[in-house]
Amino acid sequence: MPIRTSRWPAGTPCWVDLAVPDVPGALRFYTAVLGWSFVDTGPELGNYQIAQVRGHAAAGIGPLMQEGQPSAWTIYLASDDADATAKAIAEHGGRVLVEPMEIPGTGRMVIAVDPTGAAFGVWQATEMIGAGVYNEPGSLVWEDARLPDPAAAKRFYADVFGYTYRAVEGAPADYETFGTGGDPFGGMGGLMGGPEGTPGHWVAYFSVSDVDAAVTAAESAGGSIAMAPVDTPFGRMAAIADPFGATFSVHAQLAG
Repeated sequence: MPIRTSRWPAGTPCWVDLAVPDVPGALRFYTAVLGWSFVDTGPELGNYQIAQVRGHAAAGIGPLMQEGQPSAWTIYLASDDADATAKAIAEHGGRVLVEPMEIPGTGRMVIAVDPTGAAFGVWQATEMIGAGVYNEPGSLVWEDARLPDPAAAKRFYADVFGYTYRAVEGAPADYETFGTGGDPFGGMGGLMGGPEGTPGHWVAYFSVSDVDAAVTAAESAGGSIAMAPVDTPFGRMAAIADPFGATFSVHAQLAG
């Protein structure tokens, strides 16, 4: 099981969390679908729940922060200096929604949107690095940014996080992987369906051992299927909406 105990390099998608109106209901759903166990951080941190895979942090689930807020997964990008990153976001056409704030004993965070409307977080780790497990069933395995103007968004993320991009054979021309050298962190490309005016958004992919079993579990637990399981050159995938409308994808390697 790939484990990490040190800070993630700047720009790496390092954490993912979910805000929902019914935290106990969400814990039941994600336990059924992804096999998570949970640790309650206590009242000082709003009883934020840390999802674990074999005792290692994989994701977070907490309550909605304001009335009318939609339920959604938020992907956090690592930063060595959250305040400097927030400044760069504003300078390059993004918008900071939550100014840099200290999370006692864990780190410093920012919530922002890029120029296409895609929301994301920034995480400067102190005691809590973010995900301690990756590329393992139940953990974050990939991230996509789906954007109405991929070229503008790619310029933004290059300016703020230093990303470079690589074309993907067999993918649409506007879809490229992003990273800062070495293995890619995820992908960026155009919107895939949705009504006109759909804003940019990030998609979290969680690894599972069996995509079809995860889909069946999701439906049984009150979720719905946004994209039925399909084999692709990159593995078997499906898209799921949880009972609160938050969408995510699941992925498994193809046998052989």
